[in-house]
Amino acid sequence: MKNLEKVKQGKKNKRDGAKFELLVRKDLESKGWIVDKWTNNVECIKYNKETSRDPEDWGECKLIPAKHKFCGIGRPMSLGTGFPDFIAFRRWINESFVGDRSRLESVMTILCECIGVEVKSNGYLDKTEREKCKWLLENNIFSKILIASKDGKEIKYEEFK
Repeated sequence: MKNLEKVKQGKKNKRDGAKFELLVRKDLESKGWIVDKWTNNVECIKYNKETSRDPEDWGECKLIPAKHKFCGIGRPMSLGTGFPDFIAFRRWINESFVGDRSRLESVMTILCECIGVEVKSNGYLDKTEREKCKWLLENNIFSKILIASKDGKEIKYEEFK
């Protein structure tokens, strides 16, 4: 028998988490970022299959498409299962001039910054998530990963180090 209070709390937490994700997305877009759901995940193969989910037992890691969750008959599948939650990028054009004073040529360079954004209400990543972040940064998937959390009514972004 399920505890009805826990079921209610779980539904409320899921709804609040989705609402906060939407707020973070709108906030990033207002700051000039192009934001999309990240539909990949990091899968790490364990050396010893019988061990716990302890990241220290991990062997080789790779980037895989995230598995979709089955929501039930007549309901669409959940697509938001990747880690981190969002990929965000922005680009800008850098114009420089080359040549001597009599013949200057303009050179346009398009620069792009690509970051990952994980949305956590409390701002805390568990051990597995921290290992995934470390792997994503070490393998240059993202230039940095931001952890978005609530700070009263404000959204606080903290860079993963």
